[in-house]
Amino acid sequence: MKKLQWRELLIIGLILLVLSGSTYGWFLFSNFKDMEVTMESEIRLLQNSVRVLREKFTSTTEVNSELVTELNQERGVSNNLSQDLQTEQAKNTMFESQIKEISGTVNTLQKLSQTDEELLSKYSKVYFLNENFIPQLLTRINAQYLLDNTATKQIHASVDPFLSAMMEAASKDGIDLKIVSAYRSFEDQAAVKTGYKVLYGSGANQFSADQGYSEHQLGTTLDFTTTKLRSLVTSFDKTDAYAWLSAHAYTYGFVLSYPKENVYYQYEPWHWRFVGVQLAKRLHDENKYFYDLAQRDINEYLITIFDR
Repeated sequence: MKKLQWRELLIIGLILLVLSGSTYGWFLFSNFKDMEVTMESEIRLLQNSVRVLREKFTSTTEVNSELVTELNQERGVSNNLSQDLQTEQAKNTMFESQIKEISGTVNTLQKLSQTDEELLSKYSKVYFLNENFIPQLLTRINAQYLLDNTATKQIHASVDPFLSAMMEAASKDGIDLKIVSAYRSFEDQAAVKTGYKVLYGSGANQFSADQGYSEHQLGTTLDFTTTKLRSLVTSFDKTDAYAWLSAHAYTYGFVLSYPKENVYYQYEPWHWRFVGVQLAKRLHDENKYFYDLAQRDINEYLITIFDR
């Protein structure tokens, strides 16, 4: 009887154990099932999120592609605008150059219109200067430069600064240099020529110009001497004054008009004419004289005759 109860109890215990394990297994199964459902739900949510992200990525890629296209288009427009700008700048530069050229031409013409075209003409037996010609503006030469400081001598006003600078430089170098003659009017030249004809007859034509052919009427020509010589003589070329003029006068725009063996008049070492610094420098550098050049070559220097 007792054995049967023990076995029953054992069976009952086993049954309970099985039932307990089954219950726990079912519990675990139920939990795993719930977890599976939850995980499937989360997986679906993740899949949806991935799909949305892919859609956004695709959309963003398309937008980026459009932006890249627009950017390239804008770059193309920018390049075109840059090229247009460069073209316009080139045009502006060209126009500016043309305006400067036109302005320069106008200034040149204006400058020429204010300059006597006669100032660089070959008047010694070549061109005739009529009795009505008077330099645009004459000014008195400083008395200290004159051999006779009580006399009144005049020169072209635009030449005066060059003359004064030259005379001052000669004085600083200890050179005794004095002016005997300067501007002479048509009438004055006629009177001088008449006086020479009375003294020298036809021989006066060798050293004195007729009225209208004298460089002195231009107001740009001077006759020099020294206080020792006190006259116009060829021996002036033996003086320090002549040597100084030969070496320096061209830097002030003055040149010797009638050198030895010229075809116009006798040798006149005292007779110097203002032709402008640039032309005087060319003549000096090329070892030529004013009347050696063709008139058309000389005329090119008219625009710069009073330039320093």
